[in-house]
Amino acid sequence: MAMIALPLAVIVLGVVCLAVMGLWNWLTPAIFGWKTITFWQAMGLVILARLLLGGLRGRPGWSSHWRHRMRERWERLTPEEREKFREAMRDRCGHFEPPAESPTA
Repeated sequence: MAMIALPLAVIVLGVVCLAVMGLWNWLTPAIFGWKTITFWQAMGLVILARLLLGGLRGRPGWSSHWRHRMRERWERLTPEEREKFREAMRDRCGHFEPPAESPTA
């Protein structure tokens, strides 16, 4: 599996860098008057964006870990605290209908 994963990762990185370079060179000079960039500068942008934004699904399982922690916190709340939280969210985000509860078997 590792014999396939590394070359595949290099190919994907190359394609992403080419896409970033192509989009940058197509859009930014025309819109902002900025200079074009090279492949290596595009790779630097991809790496910088990954470091700053944590994108590209870098941490496997992180979102499920976050979801699990939030569920645990929700279950520890009393019914009064849950309603208070819902009211605060309605004040911030507007009224919305909660999802219908599924029957437990």
